[in-house]
Amino acid sequence: MGKKQKKPGKGKEKTERKTAKGEEKRARREARKVGEEDDIDAILRSIQKEEAKKKEVHVEENVPAPSPRSNCSLTINPSKETELILYGGEFYNGTKTFVYGDLYRYDVEKNEWKLVSSPNSPPPRSAHQTIAWKNNIYMFGGEFTSPNQERFHHYKDFWTLDLKTNQWEQILAKGCPSARSGHRMVLYKHKIVLFGGFYDTLREVRYYNDLHVFDLDHFKWEEIKPRPGCLWPSPRSGFQLCPSYLQIYLYGGYFKEVSSDKEKGTVHADMWSLDPRTWEWNKVKKAGMPPGPRAGFSMCVHKKRAVLFGGVVDMEVEGDVIMSMFMNELYGFQLDNHRWYPLELRKDKPAKNKTKDIKRKESMNDVEANVDNEGDEVMEDLEEAIKGQPEVHGVSNQLIKSLSITKAGSSKSSDVLSDSTTQEAPPEAVKPSGRINACMAVGKDMLYLYGGMMEVKDREITLDDLYSLNLSKLDEWKCIIPASESEWLEISEDEDDDDDDDADDNENDSEGDASQTDDDEESDEDAAKNVSSAVSLLKGESKTMRRKEKRARIEQIRVILGLSDSQRTPVPGESLRDFYKRTNMYWQMAAYEHTQHTGKELRKDGFDLAETRFKELKPILDELAVLEAEQKAEEEASGSTSSKRDTKKGKHKSAGR
Repeated sequence: MGKKQKKPGKGKEKTERKTAKGEEKRARREARKVGEEDDIDAILRSIQKEEAKKKEVHVEENVPAPSPRSNCSLTINPSKETELILYGGEFYNGTKTFVYGDLYRYDVEKNEWKLVSSPNSPPPRSAHQTIAWKNNIYMFGGEFTSPNQERFHHYKDFWTLDLKTNQWEQILAKGCPSARSGHRMVLYKHKIVLFGGFYDTLREVRYYNDLHVFDLDHFKWEEIKPRPGCLWPSPRSGFQLCPSYLQIYLYGGYFKEVSSDKEKGTVHADMWSLDPRTWEWNKVKKAGMPPGPRAGFSMCVHKKRAVLFGGVVDMEVEGDVIMSMFMNELYGFQLDNHRWYPLELRKDKPAKNKTKDIKRKESMNDVEANVDNEGDEVMEDLEEAIKGQPEVHGVSNQLIKSLSITKAGSSKSSDVLSDSTTQEAPPEAVKPSGRINACMAVGKDMLYLYGGMMEVKDREITLDDLYSLNLSKLDEWKCIIPASESEWLEISEDEDDDDDDDADDNENDSEGDASQTDDDEESDEDAAKNVSSAVSLLKGESKTMRRKEKRARIEQIRVILGLSDSQRTPVPGESLRDFYKRTNMYWQMAAYEHTQHTGKELRKDGFDLAETRFKELKPILDELAVLEAEQKAEEEASGSTSSKRDTKKGKHKSAGR
């Protein structure tokens, strides 16, 4: 379409409005520069004054759970493995950032929180690191962000918390690392090992790959410098360190390169081992089935393996549009043989299905007695063996999804199947939602997962839920504390940068002004639907859509399926038989971690896991098939009637593009 002619006087009026608006914004910006909200030094001085008023330790018993936060620390009490120590963190509500300096102690057995306040406490921070040794917790670094995110302060202080007295004390040892956050710190015997991190003040960005060691016996820092020609990991933050008996393993991380005209981020997926006897780094070849590259994941060590959870995977969809998938998968890394493998949960089946399972097992055993697992023959027999099992086929059944976001922070769905035979659906498994920057800790055999952050469209959802998982059984996640609703405030149009206004042309007429006004007056109700619509996308909520929306929905579902691990995700149109044939090695490896079975028993175990995963994703695959079938029918109908259209057909076609 060509340019529209301007109406007399409209251009001048718009220019005057833009000039006035620009002057108002500049005045607000100048006020913010000298305002208290972004004066970090003044904020920290004020906090210090309040801390000086505290004269003794005060412990509040049985307080409400901490508010939603990410990038906090969660540490197991070495003297009591059923007590968790939570400190700090941050929360962003869409307009302001809040950084916390509160200390909580949580008794898992009693399900009780204690809020501890003591003199001489550290200032608030996030993205710091803590480790526990004997009766103390040691903390280094972190960052403080001004509410408007205009300024950042990175810490280089080193603190210890006495778990018996709840007293903080700053350790003033020489040779400590420089100020940073996003670093990692682990305990190896009687030494604290610290590596990497970043320093970003908006004006200056530095990523580190330096190695520091703190001796807990002599209270001394030492920097380990690389020798000429030796191997050494590149600078990074957000990676994970996992100590074992003779090695410390480093996995992943993030690095951002900033130049005058652009920023370029790199997500690392490499792995390194550090020998604490010689302080030499070596690259580790990843064996087994490692996770794909991701950022913001969490890791911890349980016995002879490391456990990885979560993270985010970004994919470019169209041009500069980035779609993010927040993961909730578990992976294990065997510390002795460097083998990666998926950790799939295996919950015991209900007793009422025991007879059916026995018959199925007998059928499976008969099938597998004389055939090889890799051949097509066994796949045909497997398919025959499961014919009697309930399954939702393609588009033959109508699937109605009723979705709601609960206070547990997870989506629950109820399936209504309009079919001649109604099958009783098994209860939906409880599991944490995908997230980044969550806290993980292991006490005894229990893994604890707390908080973190996920995105839904343009919103950041900060979590405060607490989950546990028995790592010896790997049977089911348990939600100890459900998530509360996370506050989100929309940014007003007046807070946008001047660049947004400068990009406008004077070529827009009064219709353009009216359109802008309509955009400014977008209803809050639409914004409030962001979360539910995103969950509907992932779970496959059925609703009537226009042709353009349908095409967008199909594209989004395909992208989401593409972002998932291909080894554990069926492709559109793939049957259970084909899915297991393609991925059977993955599922057998996952099953082996539960049962240590071999041969036909292992193949059956693997098939059970694959079938569970297939049924879990079947609703979204069914929805994709329905949408594509409807789209094809509409296109065929549109093509058959195109010759009968009148002069209005141009308008109809443009609306469907």
